Amino acid sequence: MIERRAVRALLISPQDELLLIKFVEPQSKRAFWLTPGGGMDPGESPLMSLKREIFEETGLTDYDIGPEVWQREHQFTWDGQVILQRERYYLIRVARFEPTHRHLPTAVEQAAFAGFRWWHPADMEQSQELFAPRGLSRLFQALLQQGPPAMPIVLQQ
Repeated sequence: MIERRAVRALLISPQDELLLIKFVEPQSKRAFWLTPGGGMDPGESPLMSLKREIFEETGLTDYDIGPEVWQREHQFTWDGQVILQRERYYLIRVARFEPTHRHLPTAVEQAAFAGFRWWHPADMEQSQELFAPRGLSRLFQALLQQGPPAMPIVLQQ
């Protein structure tokens, strides 16, 4: 099992939309939507990693990183490898923009990329698509209604 630390961005537009990226797992061909982010490189701080990942996955460079709002630990299989990932989610309010995947650094990431979409919580709730983390529409709606928590919420996944 591979263990890794990761960071994720909750990029939220003024219209209360959340930017998600659709990826397709190479072996199972299962498609799912998740927030921009990924594994931390050795020597990187969480914020350094987050800035790198946001640029690589969306092309965005102009934003202020808000508070850490969620944490989760989960296990998944990617391309035959079992990964135990510890994630930190950060709130980032941004103007709605047109994201690009042209900065994805590896052929594996380019091949797995399947699209971007700005999602309203209600649209997620009504969708048959898979979202990560589980219950993302409910979590996102609670964040919009209640604002960032005083301490990051540990998600049970």
